[in-house]
Amino acid sequence: MCLAIPGRITKIRGNEAEVDFGGVNRKVRIDLVDVSIGDYVIVHVGYAIQKLDEGEARKSIEMFHEILEIG
Repeated sequence: MCLAIPGRITKIRGNEAEVDFGGVNRKVRIDLVDVSIGDYVIVHVGYAIQKLDEGEARKSIEMFHEILEIG
């Protein structure tokens, strides 16, 4: 099983981006996707693996919040 987390790109420097995961910012490699500042991506083990549209990203983020509230 793998866990991929959605986040929003806030900065880009070369092949690395800063991604906001609900207030927690992390550096992420963006070698595998074509993205811009403001885009949402799914991140797995430090790599952005897929670009998401904003609606899908928000749905995923809401589901993570629900899961964390239950657990």
